[in-house]
Amino acid sequence: MTGLAVAVANIDEVIAIIRGASDPNDAREKLTGRDWNVGDVAPLIKLIDDPQYPVSAKNTYRMSEIQARAILDLRLHRLTALERDKIGDELREVTGMIAEYLSILASREKLMKVLRDELVDIKTRFATPRRTELVALEAETDLEDLIQKEDMVVTVSHAGYVKRVPLSTYRAQKRGGKGRTGMITKEEDFVTDLFIANTHTPVLFFTNKGIVHKMKVYRLPLGTPQARGKAFVNLLPLAQGEKISVVMPLPEDEDTWDNLDVVFATSHGTVRRNSLSDFRSIRANGLIAMKLEGDETLIDIRTCTDKDDIVLSTRKGKAIRFSIEDLRVFKSRASTGIRGIKLAAQDEVMSISIVRHADATPDERIAYLRMASKTRNQVEDDEVSESDEEETTSTNIVLTQERFDEMARMEDFLLAVTSKGFGKRTSAYEYRVTGRGGQGIKNIKLSQKNGEIVGTFNVHDSDEVMLVTNGGQIIRMPVKDVRFVGRQTQGVTLFRIEDGEEVVSAAIIRDDNAAE
Repeated sequence: MTGLAVAVANIDEVIAIIRGASDPNDAREKLTGRDWNVGDVAPLIKLIDDPQYPVSAKNTYRMSEIQARAILDLRLHRLTALERDKIGDELREVTGMIAEYLSILASREKLMKVLRDELVDIKTRFATPRRTELVALEAETDLEDLIQKEDMVVTVSHAGYVKRVPLSTYRAQKRGGKGRTGMITKEEDFVTDLFIANTHTPVLFFTNKGIVHKMKVYRLPLGTPQARGKAFVNLLPLAQGEKISVVMPLPEDEDTWDNLDVVFATSHGTVRRNSLSDFRSIRANGLIAMKLEGDETLIDIRTCTDKDDIVLSTRKGKAIRFSIEDLRVFKSRASTGIRGIKLAAQDEVMSISIVRHADATPDERIAYLRMASKTRNQVEDDEVSESDEEETTSTNIVLTQERFDEMARMEDFLLAVTSKGFGKRTSAYEYRVTGRGGQGIKNIKLSQKNGEIVGTFNVHDSDEVMLVTNGGQIIRMPVKDVRFVGRQTQGVTLFRIEDGEEVVSAAIIRDDNAAE
């Protein structure tokens, strides 16, 4: 545009050069090879301020090669007076726009006004409702929201090593199998605890000094079935000589904690009941959970409601069942417990089970067990059964079908596991409700063949049981493969273990949907 304005101002000389040139190249060189008088176009050229082609001190201007080509391509009709005026007007319009833009850039107030006007215009022209919802990012987004929910087998060793392995790694086997390697341990180490929990399940870790720590399963080290795991001292702030004695998975939904209590059981047969909500907030360095005396250790901890019964089982084959109402709710976490069962010499509590409380007289229980054994094809030979020692007022009582069905709906079953790999499934009705603090009744018939009690668990037909030996072998099998037998029996083979090995831990795998 500037070159055309200069050409129009010197139109006669430009035409003479073009007419006298031998070819277009010659004309272009002559147009760019001389200085042109700019006249009144000078202010416009200075406004554009092209550093390569400025106006000289003598008020002259030297064209660029591009401008010369534009002049040579110019049509003759553009040389009329009207077109020449039009070229000047266009140049003044462009330079006016440049001057306005420069003034906007030089003034923040003008610049902000232009930006606002343009944004308002865009909003007016494109004012369609947004289809994508914009949500502010929560600053406290938990990492576990990104963790996939998956069932894990958590294994704890005697030397204080822990790991988690996907439950799918262990396939179910038939009763009496040899199992598979569950953890490679040193000679002085063996698996002492095993449980199944979701990756989002909070877990309480109780130490031998009565301190409790909390951690979710996904924070535990992930390993293979053969891996040893990671030491607790590298995961929790344990003091010297302190070790984990009880591991307790909690309900994942914390809204249910206010309606649940937690029952502690120690090796000396003492028990204590606290509200589960007392352990909702646990500091990073732990919290006092229970006061222990002498060589007393925590054996097991279970959640319960005020409509449950407690079953304590001992190493020497004794068990006691009493109502949760016999155990008041303690307000203090730093207190000792009260007697749950009176232990014989060299005996100790091995596990605690929670069963539903059912109001039934001794006569009704015996009658129900007699009728139920026929429908279950329960074995009643001398090898696996003995007569019940309870005294009843009548042995000829018959239940109505309505009462039988009512008792069946409230029936729980207890699976007892021994150190030699034996086990049995027995109706909880065979364990009569007594007062807290008694000597208990016989839980299982023990001998050199089946060893001592490892634990007693409340089970359903849909459950599976996992057993682990001190040699690191693990077996997983359906509970329904364990037949029903009487309380005073020695059970059947669950796990064929090697000579010198013993079952040291058992865990129940529960299908919550099926259990409901």
